[in-house]
Amino acid sequence: MDRGATVQIDIEEIRNGFPVTRNWIYMNHAGIAPISLSVYRAMDGMLQDVTRNGMANLPEWDDVCSRTRESAARLIGADASEIAFVKNTSDGILIAANGLPWRQGDNVVIPDRGFPANVFPWLNLRPQGVEVRRVPEVDGRIPLDDLLNAVDDRTRVLSVSSVEFASGYRHDLREIGRFCRARGVLFFVDAIQSLGVLPLDVTDAEIDFVSADAHKWLLGPEGIGVFYCSHRARPHLRVVNLGWANVVEPRDFLSYDTTLLPDARRFECGTLNTVGIHGLRAGLDLLLRIGIESIEARVLSLTDQLCAGLEEKGCRVVSSRARGEKSGIVVFRHSRTDTQSIFQKLSDARVVCAIRGGGIRLSPHFYNTEEEVDRVLDAIP
Repeated sequence: MDRGATVQIDIEEIRNGFPVTRNWIYMNHAGIAPISLSVYRAMDGMLQDVTRNGMANLPEWDDVCSRTRESAARLIGADASEIAFVKNTSDGILIAANGLPWRQGDNVVIPDRGFPANVFPWLNLRPQGVEVRRVPEVDGRIPLDDLLNAVDDRTRVLSVSSVEFASGYRHDLREIGRFCRARGVLFFVDAIQSLGVLPLDVTDAEIDFVSADAHKWLLGPEGIGVFYCSHRARPHLRVVNLGWANVVEPRDFLSYDTTLLPDARRFECGTLNTVGIHGLRAGLDLLLRIGIESIEARVLSLTDQLCAGLEEKGCRVVSSRARGEKSGIVVFRHSRTDTQSIFQKLSDARVVCAIRGGGIRLSPHFYNTEEEVDRVLDAIP
């Protein structure tokens, strides 16, 4: 699968494109990432165009949408016809949760302590008689056997975050996907904490649905995301929201033909966030140019450095660092100082991070440096 060329990263060149590096040590890409100059310019160019020309260049906007769809598909090993644009991760999860034909007694399996975006849409099915089975976290991990053992013959969907937001635990998507496919269970992945930093191959992992928005590891703006619906899974979903844009002749305004588009665009019921799509495309272009394997290797190296330094200071690293389970997220707790005080010390040192899961969450991206990691560690008593 082609996720972009694996190249030697010129960190200084990359950092010149991220003005945030002049002001902060930014370690919160699991929250909201800063955008690059290339993303800013892409969005600004679109705004200038509509300011000066109105909709005169509409065909060019359509072309950018098509190319962005292709880039998103390339990133995850899908076909462009399987990609829809959504407002955010929740939007994609809701398309599946509300579009499946549920029967009383069905169940959904999800990890406990997941982000609400991958919890609330499933809990909202309980009035239809759908059981939500939440698999407990154990020492910062969701044991694979526990997750799979929660599945029975009434399980319709198993849904996980590719990386858990409060622990950084990375699920074995390939193992889960093959288990689900063998049992006829639909597999949904909330990929917002991995897409753009860890490889994802939806075909190899036999994933049915993916949703992720751009403002974290994809280094794009808020308010735009991608939803993947496999060709195999599409017939299982009814379209809940029928609008003017998801039919076969969307610009024949008076035909009132409600025939749905045959591909994933059938989930795009209205006008798209064109400015956001321009920004998303620029973010994807950067990631694909560097190559996801190169990005993964660099980020895991930085987080290994963080964890080693934290352990030397007597901190407890909550995040699993086992092979295949580590990610771009490191959550830790200090042995002697409370979390809020550590957070304040880091803030005073101009480190942007977050408090999650009762600890400090650090989440560097590939343009961060080893020197910045050392400065983070220096700020911790």
